Amino acid sequence: MPTKTALATPEEPKRRRTRANNEGSIFPYKGQWAGYVWVTTPEGDKTRKWAYGKTREETHEKWLKLHEQATKGPVATKHETVAAFLKRWLAETIGPNREPTTYVAYEPLVRLYIIPGIGKKRLDKLTVRDVQVWINTLPKLCTCCAQKKDHKRDEAKQKCCAKGECCKSYPARYTIIGIRRTLRAALNQAIREELLSKNVAALTSLPSASQTKKRKAKTVWSVDEARRFLEHLRRVDDPLYAAYVLILVLGLRRGEVLGLTWSAVDFQTEEVAISHQLTRVGGQLLHRDTTKTDGSTTTLPLLDLCIAALDHREAKQTTAAEAAENWPQTDLVFTTRHGTPIEPRNFNRAFAAHCRNADVPVIRVHDTRHTCASLLAALGVHPRVAMQILRHSQISVTMNVYTQIPTPETRKALDQLVRALRQSHK
Repeated sequence: MPTKTALATPEEPKRRRTRANNEGSIFPYKGQWAGYVWVTTPEGDKTRKWAYGKTREETHEKWLKLHEQATKGPVATKHETVAAFLKRWLAETIGPNREPTTYVAYEPLVRLYIIPGIGKKRLDKLTVRDVQVWINTLPKLCTCCAQKKDHKRDEAKQKCCAKGECCKSYPARYTIIGIRRTLRAALNQAIREELLSKNVAALTSLPSASQTKKRKAKTVWSVDEARRFLEHLRRVDDPLYAAYVLILVLGLRRGEVLGLTWSAVDFQTEEVAISHQLTRVGGQLLHRDTTKTDGSTTTLPLLDLCIAALDHREAKQTTAAEAAENWPQTDLVFTTRHGTPIEPRNFNRAFAAHCRNADVPVIRVHDTRHTCASLLAALGVHPRVAMQILRHSQISVTMNVYTQIPTPETRKALDQLVRALRQSHK
């Protein structure tokens, strides 16, 4: 079918009937039919938009849809591909207006999955079927083959795709959910810009859980394993012991604990304000005054174990700062031995090493949050206080995780940790 760019704008023949203003016209043109409607573009200009068809009926149907669009609001006359729009969306909408971590989360999904899959399609022509068919291919899309990961390795290290052996590196269900969520967010922006009338990504269905790659089951520490981990750190007198205490007892995220400042710690009221994060984004280490969600920015009560650990940390840091020639004034609670911020990845590596040395399962730092509720129960924390720490909206949710009854030996061991800390720096 010819387009406006493929052939010259047809000249309308003499009118055979009277039409209303802005109604437009349909007439024979080069062996087919052409029609136009006067529209207002998103830029505010008045112009003709053309429709073509092999028969008058086909052209008239397109003309009616075009006329309906024109009555509802601005109509785009220049059409981007999905790839061009997504790149502009990242550069103009996400980059300047959202958190750096949001951009870093969206960009690889756009570059590695969405653009290779449907990037060549015209944005205004994208259909629910186009997106659904593409989403259906994702569970069996080997990311190693598609992104030629093995080809980029040195020849001696190539082991699968480059040798014609697919390693079946399929995306997990969580990744597929993230891909569709990203496309849906982008198309919502297209609707706001009046480039689309509906979000076709929102009308698609995700593959069933049985069709997608299953995520590896998470290992969660028991209370006794968390206690053994903390006891190991005390034995080696690890300078970041207090950081691990806050992660386990208050459920803080890695970025929240590494971004914690002394001004946020109030020993008199026994409270700590969680309002900063330390993260590495796009090669930069950022200390931002925002947390993951609005609900995460809160004030939490400090339990005895936390107060003792922070008091011990303050004494250690003061001694190190006095011995250093140029100690940076960052106000950070947790720093390197030179007073500089801690690299998040180095924190992960140290945590894994301590797991192995403490003879407990090696888990991710973030997975320790799942042990927090059980540890609070073992410390004898009242459910209402635990509800505040865990940031639950209903007490019934908190009570559901308060089912593990700690042994007297576990309670006694945790109490000994507090006493040992207080005695170590008197």
